[in-house]
Amino acid sequence: MATPFSNVITDIAQLEELYRTPSSGAANKEIAELDKPSRDFISASPFVLVGTSDNDGNGDVSPKGGHPGFVKVIDEKRLVIPDLNGNNRLDSLRNIVTNPHIGLLFLVPERGETLRVNGQAWVTVDDDILDIFTEEYRRPTTAIAVRVDTAYMHCAKCIRRGGLWDPESWAASQDAPTGVDLLAAHLNLDESSKDKLTANLEKSYLHDLETDKPLG
Repeated sequence: MATPFSNVITDIAQLEELYRTPSSGAANKEIAELDKPSRDFISASPFVLVGTSDNDGNGDVSPKGGHPGFVKVIDEKRLVIPDLNGNNRLDSLRNIVTNPHIGLLFLVPERGETLRVNGQAWVTVDDDILDIFTEEYRRPTTAIAVRVDTAYMHCAKCIRRGGLWDPESWAASQDAPTGVDLLAAHLNLDESSKDKLTANLEKSYLHDLETDKPLG
């Protein structure tokens, strides 16, 4: 593939020459199933990043959130993620149908360390799976079913560098574009449309979050 950059690495050996050998702990921390600490971490997590790619290798990362533990661990090798109300682009689901490889990154508020899980995924409509979520949410249309191949703790350096959980660092984000700024630019809308876009976006949030609630 042609690259718009110069001096790129194209050989694994050349890449490895640039870095120190990982410590034995870093090299050997990967496990092949979800042990109890991993299951407990997922049960406490309200947010996971879901990495998928299509058959051509085009990558996508989708954020998923819910009540802590909204991702359900079935056993040491299986977990399931409900597909709650979203924008209906179905990017992750389309990818999974054609390419089952998946990568997950679980976060817990105020924890620097994260949990990485890699495996194979399927889009399921199994009644026994979908019914797991009905106490917390309206029954999802589908769920992402994952067979765990590897899991390991990712260190806190990136979270600490970014000050993600440090309120003193948040002031630096105040000048960042809002979601409406991004959306208006991506849709090629003028400034006068932003108030209406803000209202419509908020309305959609309220509607979809309300629709997620259990019936009755």
